[in-house]
Amino acid sequence: MPGKTDTEVIIGGKVYKLSGYESREYIQKVASYINNKISELEQMEGYSRMTLDNKALLLELNIADDYFKTKESADKTDRDIDNRDKEIYDLKHELITLQRKADETEKEVKQLKSKNKELLLQKSKLESALETALLGEVHSVKPVKDEPLETETQPEEKDHKSGNEKRTEE
Repeated sequence: MPGKTDTEVIIGGKVYKLSGYESREYIQKVASYINNKISELEQMEGYSRMTLDNKALLLELNIADDYFKTKESADKTDRDIDNRDKEIYDLKHELITLQRKADETEKEVKQLKSKNKELLLQKSKLESALETALLGEVHSVKPVKDEPLETETQPEEKDHKSGNEKRTEE
């Protein structure tokens, strides 16, 4: 712990010698704050007619008011930080979960691509085998020569004079 610091400050127009474990700059900053508060109060109507006790009390109340407002603001900031920390934690957790799912999906996609490649190769082999089998059957079937094709219905003839169709019956 550093040693005590003695510092002379001016508060309300009077010189005071203050001692503390803080730096001289900090002690001067505190004295400046008090002087600013006194200046604010001196701007109030009726302040100059108040007793010294009432002036001191009003100064103390204003300093306490600043303290509690600042403390509330600091507490709110702490709560906001805690909420953001929780939100960051939740987002990191969600990111990790999504990354795992993405990794699993990527692995599944690779497996499906591999399976698809195998199936395409198998399909190609089957098509080739089918083509070979069909070509073999076509070559093994002997065509029938000079036999007319039979049909169940007879062709219709037109009567040249009337233009009406007439059927020939068997």
